[in-house]
Amino acid sequence: MIGRRQFITLLGGAAVVGPLAARAQQAERVRRIGVLMGAVESDPARQSQLAAFRGALAKLGWREGSNLGIEVRWGGDPELCARYAAELVALGPEVILADASPSVEALQRQTRTIPIVFVTVADPIGQGFVANLAHPGGNTTGFSVFDAPMAGKWLEMLTQITPPVTRVAMLFNPATTPYANLMFRAMEDAAPSFAVAVRAAPVNSESEVDAMMAALAREGRGGVLVLTSIFTVTHRDAIIALAARHRLPAVYAYSFFAEAGGLMSYGVDVADVHRRAADYVNRILKGDKPGDLPVQMPIKFNLVINLKTAKALDITVATSLLATADEVIE
Repeated sequence: MIGRRQFITLLGGAAVVGPLAARAQQAERVRRIGVLMGAVESDPARQSQLAAFRGALAKLGWREGSNLGIEVRWGGDPELCARYAAELVALGPEVILADASPSVEALQRQTRTIPIVFVTVADPIGQGFVANLAHPGGNTTGFSVFDAPMAGKWLEMLTQITPPVTRVAMLFNPATTPYANLMFRAMEDAAPSFAVAVRAAPVNSESEVDAMMAALAREGRGGVLVLTSIFTVTHRDAIIALAARHRLPAVYAYSFFAEAGGLMSYGVDVADVHRRAADYVNRILKGDKPGDLPVQMPIKFNLVINLKTAKALDITVATSLLATADEVIE
């Protein structure tokens, strides 16, 4: 038996511990998010980008298996994106990371309520993902990977090699590159400054890539700008090999193309964009509305030059361009 005073003390302690325990339990409840990657699961570069997103969430205090659950799906083509978008929405996550335009399109067809944070999207307004960059509204916001001056930089790079390029073909897959018109207009605007002619080169298969490059090579003084999409990322080894076979200098938007043997790349640090997206996911989980979070433009760019490839193509890269490179592969 216990005395009356001791009983009251114990009772008071329970009254304090009870709410504290309840609050702790509530704070540690598992929050669930979805991820729809616009790539095949076997792609090491895309796996690295997903790891960057996960690592940034961990630094913000989200621990998988403890207070966070992540459902990941890999949409290697638009059809898979559509299937997995429906699957993820059915799971009822609190927010979804959408990687690449086909992922965003598929998710927006499935939900206008679950928050969506996009990455690796070039033209969020033109594609109808948001109404306004500063005030997106709706359930979608995210990070753009294209800024108009990039087009001029790509063309400039192709004129800072010897022999210089005088005609540039913009290679893209129409089914997976809905922002191609935006890119082409930016290239047309920049082309006169570098005395080059630009043209669109839509392709739907590796055989069409081969035929396009063969025709361009026969004309002479040609170069290729490869737009990034699910198609070109998935087929990048073949595209890089075909450019080498036809001895065409090519520029790419992401560094993992140059690292795989492409001549040059200039564009955003994709892993960094995924890390920044983790901050938006964190804010949404803590109560912010996606429509109130502005779409952010790219802030970090990488220039990578593969001198091994340049030597194989018998190309000399201008010293001034090499001096500005973030990475030179020798």
